[in-house]
Amino acid sequence: MDTMNLIVAKNIKRLRKENKLSMDELAKLSGVSKSMLAQIERGEGNPTISTLWKLSNGMKVPFDALTVRPKAPYEIVKTSEIQPLLEDSGRVKNYSIFPDDENRRFAVYYLELEPGSYWQSEPHLRGTTEFITVFCGTLEIGTEDKLFSVTRGESIRFKGDTVHSYRNVGIETTILHMILYNP
Repeated sequence: MDTMNLIVAKNIKRLRKENKLSMDELAKLSGVSKSMLAQIERGEGNPTISTLWKLSNGMKVPFDALTVRPKAPYEIVKTSEIQPLLEDSGRVKNYSIFPDDENRRFAVYYLELEPGSYWQSEPHLRGTTEFITVFCGTLEIGTEDKLFSVTRGESIRFKGDTVHSYRNVGIETTILHMILYNP
């Protein structure tokens, strides 16, 4: 199984070519430097989630198009075998469990946020809705000038097409599942 960096590298290169974009053009559209883009496409970089969002928005494709794995008629996903995408110096780990690689219009993620960790997300594609269920810990979500506290056994739904943030405000690792619905 390819590492997430290699999967992302192949997908970005394929999508960039399908959209007939040069590296220079994608760099301008996304705000990611050409040298960083080249490094990512070679599978040498370890891009942050924020960088990948900039690239997906620059190409106007769902974030999951960057993390899609090869297709099979069935799939058992072992989180221990997935390389997570990292944010906040590795204190936020985002595992792409079921990316929206078959135009299902949704994707499923498993996240672990260490105590005190924080991540601000770029807006997703227009109309995207996030559904989060917390299984352990306490998560503070900031969206549209509002803060929500979601704890173990609770779920929240909110618009994901604006800037929003996630913060572990508890003393234990927060574990959650996230579903992104792309209309």
